[in-house]
Amino acid sequence: MATRLARRMDRLGTEGAFEVLARARQLEAEGRHVVHMEIGEPDFATPDNIVEAAVGAMRAGYTHYTPAGGIAQVREAVAAFVARRLGIEVGPAEVVLVPGSKNVLLFLLLACVEPGDEVIYPDPGYPVYASLVDFLHAVGVPIPLREERDFRMDLEELAALVTPRTRLLILNSPQNPTGGVLTREDVEFVARLAVEHDLLVLSDEIYSRILYGGEHVSVLSQPGMRERAILLDGLSKAYAMCGWRLGYGVAPPEIAAAMEKLMINSSSCAAAFTQMAAIEALESPESEAALQRMVARFRSRRDLLVEGLNRMPGVRCRVPQGAFYAFPNVEATGIEERRLAEELLERAGVAVLAGTAFGPGGAGFLRLAYTQAEEDLRLGLERMGNYLVDRVRA
Repeated sequence: MATRLARRMDRLGTEGAFEVLARARQLEAEGRHVVHMEIGEPDFATPDNIVEAAVGAMRAGYTHYTPAGGIAQVREAVAAFVARRLGIEVGPAEVVLVPGSKNVLLFLLLACVEPGDEVIYPDPGYPVYASLVDFLHAVGVPIPLREERDFRMDLEELAALVTPRTRLLILNSPQNPTGGVLTREDVEFVARLAVEHDLLVLSDEIYSRILYGGEHVSVLSQPGMRERAILLDGLSKAYAMCGWRLGYGVAPPEIAAAMEKLMINSSSCAAAFTQMAAIEALESPESEAALQRMVARFRSRRDLLVEGLNRMPGVRCRVPQGAFYAFPNVEATGIEERRLAEELLERAGVAVLAGTAFGPGGAGFLRLAYTQAEEDLRLGLERMGNYLVDRVRA
């Protein structure tokens, strides 16, 4: 019998970064050298103290099932960490530990959004937002993020998108793919809008520890938002723990309980020893020092990359304020962004992503992750610059 997939699979997207990575690995297997700027993963090792905490947890017997929402001690540690950072009261019953922070988005959509409900999300934005909204028969409503506003939302435009069918608004700051950061004014406006229209707000703050100036303002800290805001966060980016697969959500207790029920019906629980290592990550001064060193390196790389991009023909790039992505405008090259990304990989040996991998609002842009050593970034810039000089002349 021929395999026949359910039609719902046609509505499920992918992540362009993993597709480009696969092609880059194929080229490397053929003997080509590729500079990787496509994947959003810190190249730093997980701090030794966190690794040792995980090893110690395994030796202490943390190799079994845990409660679906997480080990009580770890939920308490996460609650205390979030409370300190955001200046709010958080109880362990509001915390759910998940094997990867995408689950927070998926579980929230499954628990709270009906088919036909409208969900507002950023465009360009993390592609899983649109993919999961469409997969669950909700109606995606993109809010444009424009270069001239440093990739922040136009607040009046956002307000105009809200209808009686709007159920959820997704925020991401610092933002993937643009590196844009919401201001306090932006966040306060969103909070008032959510209260006025009785909206849920998912705040994706996975990059909130990677900030190059200013302040991180969370919508959870705004008046009236604790009963309607859900925090999506995790350890992958801040502590170089992408492969450890530990994210967490902070949500009103009834939503947290629904997420826990969905954990029971999917992954059962996050790995026990990874959960215990999270306590070390969140509470240890050694972890904090490692994070600050990493952010300083990212800042240096950012400056190197943006300066180099702005010297290329047909390219202009704003300085990202957070995360570890540059989002240069390449319209003046006269080359469509998907074609340019493909040519840079196949002909110049530089793996980047087309801006449209993050939605229609990414037309005319590329995304470059500065998650490689400075020498690799310099080589990538040299290859890109040389290619564009020859290509634009031709």
